[in-house]
Amino acid sequence: MKLFVCICWALCAGVTITHAAETPSAPLVLTLDDCIRMALKSAPELGEAQNDIDLATSKLDEAKSYRFPQLELTTLLGPAPMASRADIDPKVLTDKPFSFNAVTWFTSADATIIQPLYTFGKISENMKAATHGIEVDRSRKQQRANEIVQKVHEYYNGLLLAREMKELVLEVEEILIKAREKAQKLLNQGSDTVDEMDLYKLDAFSGMATKYLEEAKKGEALALAALRSRLGLPVDAVLETGTERLAITDVEILSLETYIQNARNRRPEFHQISEGLKARSALIEAAKANYYPDIFLGGLFSWAYADERERVQNPYINDQFNHLVAGVALGARWKLDFGITGAKVAGERAQYNRLLSTRDFADANVPLQVKKFYLDLVEAKNSTIATRNAYLNAKKWAVTAIANFDFGMGPAKDIFEALQAYSTMRADFFKSIYNYRIAAANLDYATNEPLRSLEK
Repeated sequence: MKLFVCICWALCAGVTITHAAETPSAPLVLTLDDCIRMALKSAPELGEAQNDIDLATSKLDEAKSYRFPQLELTTLLGPAPMASRADIDPKVLTDKPFSFNAVTWFTSADATIIQPLYTFGKISENMKAATHGIEVDRSRKQQRANEIVQKVHEYYNGLLLAREMKELVLEVEEILIKAREKAQKLLNQGSDTVDEMDLYKLDAFSGMATKYLEEAKKGEALALAALRSRLGLPVDAVLETGTERLAITDVEILSLETYIQNARNRRPEFHQISEGLKARSALIEAAKANYYPDIFLGGLFSWAYADERERVQNPYINDQFNHLVAGVALGARWKLDFGITGAKVAGERAQYNRLLSTRDFADANVPLQVKKFYLDLVEAKNSTIATRNAYLNAKKWAVTAIANFDFGMGPAKDIFEALQAYSTMRADFFKSIYNYRIAAANLDYATNEPLRSLEK
């Protein structure tokens, strides 16, 4: 018998999580928009994405810092041999023996400062790459936010669908109970429109209704658990939807070309690829800059002092233990290698080409995804209209069959056939509404449509 097959399918639609639900007090009433805002606020994925942005920002700060002077300071404290001017005046003694009794202590401080002047793009290109890297991570964060919004739509509307299915099963169960009581009464009165087999059929259908009612309750519990988990709520939080019924929403359907163009202009993936290509291009230039030297302005300061060691004021004699030296110079630093720089340039160019392939993939597949969601929306809208008319007529059929049976004018099998058609058509109707709302949410995701309310 196919009385509740579609109901069973609909109970599972859009609900795929494993948390259990419990029921405390203090219910929290949330609309779809409220759920989206809460999910975006509590999502750990967005926290990770923000940390990626902070990391990229620190890389930009690091690249900027290379424009400023770099100071290196070294200090020493240790033993040094005693010395006097007599050791070099009137002649330099070259055979003075070392003695531990003639040892003193010295201290020194050496400082070098380098101010980069021109690096052939090493600094500027790395700054450019870091700047575009920040935009890449921002786009990635937006992409994750869009995925979260899409999931909230799925969970919220899945909860509404599960509740509609539960109400449908309760309605059918109530009709069957009343029909069973009426059939028993007619049988007791000796009516020829009812026999024992009709009672058995009614009891069998009632058992099936009870089974599907339990499945409906399970589906509702799973949907609630999914929504709680996505919103970051405790597992025992009581959550009520601001929308009581799964109602048809009025979504304006534009042309397919408009949606495709919006996707190309708004999708964070396209912005992410564009910024990524700029970043990789800058990294290629930065790697090429290693072929050239760094031009810098350097400064030197060196001081050392040792007791029991006389200072010699002669530019030809350098005493490392007792001196004072300072100066500035223009310099060039050039690191030559055999293949290392070329390999780095080739590696950065490979990453750039990889992103070009990713862009080609997105250009081909994003319009296909948009078209799929667009056709899903059109189909769901038409299905909603068709199933609504079908379920309303099936309802009239069921009401007529029940009324005829109550008056003893119709057989019980008419009730079975009418209820089967009614439950199937009404379940399909709510399933079409669910598909319609999900298709609209998917199309918003595919075109990066700004958040809009789907509440009536």
